[in-house]
Amino acid sequence: MRVHVVSDVHGNAEGLARAGDGADALICLGDLVLFLDYADHSRGIFPDLFGAENAGRLVELRTARRFEEARALAGELWAGLPVDRRTAVESGVRRQYAQMFAAFPTPTYATYGNVDMPALWPEYAGPGTTVLDGERIELGGRVFGFVGGGLRTPMRTPYEISDEEYAAKVEALGEVDVLCSHIPPEVPELTYDTVARRFERGSRALLAAIRRTRPRYALFGHVHQPLVRRMRVGATECVNVGHFAATGRPWVLEW
Repeated sequence: MRVHVVSDVHGNAEGLARAGDGADALICLGDLVLFLDYADHSRGIFPDLFGAENAGRLVELRTARRFEEARALAGELWAGLPVDRRTAVESGVRRQYAQMFAAFPTPTYATYGNVDMPALWPEYAGPGTTVLDGERIELGGRVFGFVGGGLRTPMRTPYEISDEEYAAKVEALGEVDVLCSHIPPEVPELTYDTVARRFERGSRALLAAIRRTRPRYALFGHVHQPLVRRMRVGATECVNVGHFAATGRPWVLEW
């Protein structure tokens, strides 16, 4: 059995269309949407609306952790649009989802990232794509559990939930062979982004489940340039499957 795993696709539809080549199944751990590309300020929903110069200003403020100033800048820009913010964002997300979901091979098993909009997924997920969140499937005799979304942060991305709600989804999985999530367990080496120079939010509930149930693997993304991409926590191999938007390469699991 060969499974390819991707995360943080962020608009890379071309790479996504090839991500399942040679695999029995594709697993996607979320973040299909590209709102703002920190490396290329001309790409994403935000620069489509406000231009690359304003996108660059926003990236600079966020990278410096000047979140209040970033929100103030964004607020001024959104106020100048002829339509409301939700309508403008949803329109951009829909355009990207049409491309992303059309690129998924069959079968694909997917969960949400923190920048995704789960309410829209049923409109775009075809019969070859199974969406899972707080749910399990069996592939090749192994049980895979999926937990989507992220935890609340000052960034206020679309699918951030409380620690309690997230922990309930982790608990609902029970024992699995492969624990799949968008965000990592709360381990400093796995949550620190060396380029953004900050700790992203990891989940204590995921870490507790790893220590308690000892899955073979814990797979995740979210941190684009992690200090450590792979490490063991007890009996579990914890793997950041990579920033697919930049690499275009899936992580491969074979058994």
